[in-house]
Amino acid sequence: MAKTSKIAANERRRRTVARYASRRSELKERARTASTLAERMAAQSALAGLPRDASPVRVRNRDAVDGRPRGYLRVAGISRIRLRELAHNGELPGIRKSSW
Repeated sequence: MAKTSKIAANERRRRTVARYASRRSELKERARTASTLAERMAAQSALAGLPRDASPVRVRNRDAVDGRPRGYLRVAGISRIRLRELAHNGELPGIRKSSW
């Protein structure tokens, strides 16, 4: 189980990313298509002025059940340990433990 503060901080980052997504994409597009160097630098400066947590790179994928940050499986949205636990309990349809 991850620390509650880490889970809360990650959720706060998700909200910040969502809040600044349109502004961020607009500035990135303006910097990419700027005709002069001064326009590009102004757009990049405005982009750097956004909050640090507005960058989607800072959001960490975490297990939906307990917040574990490592061993995250995108397909299921949970960690490898939780996937194994749920599969053993028969709570995941179509998944069976195999042995050979």
